[in-house]
Amino acid sequence: KTPIQMLLRGQNLLGYKHYADDVVEKFVEASIRNGVRVIRVFDALNDVRNIEQAVKSIKKYGGHCEAAMSYTTSPVHNEEYFVKLAMQLEEMGADTICIKDMANLLLPYDAYSLVKALKEKIKVPIHLHTHNTTGTGEMTYLLAIQAGVDIVDTALSPLANGTSQPSTEAMVAT
Repeated sequence: KTPIQMLLRGQNLLGYKHYADDVVEKFVEASIRNGVRVIRVFDALNDVRNIEQAVKSIKKYGGHCEAAMSYTTSPVHNEEYFVKLAMQLEEMGADTICIKDMANLLLPYDAYSLVKALKEKIKVPIHLHTHNTTGTGEMTYLLAIQAGVDIVDTALSPLANGTSQPSTEAMVAT
């Protein structure tokens, strides 16, 4: 009864080249038919055009669409940018919005502020996915939880931390 989730690189599917819309649709259809219920879809550059077909296909075949924002920092990648992006993703049909912090660049107080801002504008659940590469993952999760994040990803302690997610046991104890 546990839903199976997969990560989908939008128009790139599981690889690094673009596929035609009909290929994306058939891949999503087959994934859902074979038991995948939650599909986290993203584009590394946050170009929503590259996830549009995947989102449509996920919705068409009854999957749960978790649209992800690739988190980074730069003069243009600020809180306002991510809130606007999340609003676009929700409008496209996302069932959940994921902050995908693959490099653990999202620091604790920034996570608190971003989650608060998202919760004010976004109606669907907010999911935070970070790694513990810089050692701040648990603290980032703690402050995001205090700000109202709905879901965080963890890993069991033998496989946790470093470039993996923060440990489940540490988060449960916290």
